[in-house]
Amino acid sequence: MTRFVVEDDVWAIFPHAKIGVVVAQGIDNSIKNASVYEQMLREAEKEARKFLEFEELSRNPVISVWREAFRRFRTKKGARCSVEALLKRVKNGHHIPTINPLVDIYNCISLRYGLPCGGEDIDTFVGDIRLALADGNEPFIPLGGEENDPPYEGEIVYKDDMGVICRCWNWREAQRTMLTEQTKRAFLCMESIDDTRHEALHQALEELACLIQRHLGGTVKKHLLDARHSEIPIID
Repeated sequence: MTRFVVEDDVWAIFPHAKIGVVVAQGIDNSIKNASVYEQMLREAEKEARKFLEFEELSRNPVISVWREAFRRFRTKKGARCSVEALLKRVKNGHHIPTINPLVDIYNCISLRYGLPCGGEDIDTFVGDIRLALADGNEPFIPLGGEENDPPYEGEIVYKDDMGVICRCWNWREAQRTMLTEQTKRAFLCMESIDDTRHEALHQALEELACLIQRHLGGTVKKHLLDARHSEIPIID
């Protein structure tokens, strides 16, 4: 059995956080009609502008809450929550590019709900996946990179027994576990650390699961983790 575990050290820093997970199996992630996902992204970009009320990016609540969160654990200089990177592109008038269906779908959800969302290929995992404080020695090759860039000790990371899967909680994903057109089983997650937005997380999780099922087939399971429910099976 492969599990996803949020370790106690993370709950100690963020006791009210909630982590939404979708596990998708038997999916077809090949690109059949890229225009469908491009249109989805364009519509999501328009909807995302509701999160950009203030000209100064960091004043917008869905960004400021994560800026503050990143000050509560050790991070690489310049690291920002993934949803900030998406919203910054929208603010600057740049489109989010299509990549593959799963990535396009979770980027749409992230834009529509103002929540960080990411995904990994389950068949690349070695052992359990954990959201934990790094010991600083775990290997990590970032998406699109070739050189090892390990995390800092005390940095919040997603990791498995082979190394880090995503640095600075939801900043930079690994090349090793990235979603591709060949992905058949996927682990997708999103996080909420703002008590006032937990309902948005529920809605986003539901829509993410529905879009995957509708466009990619297979089976999907939804999970919600918190400090009282910190572990789920990914593969039985």
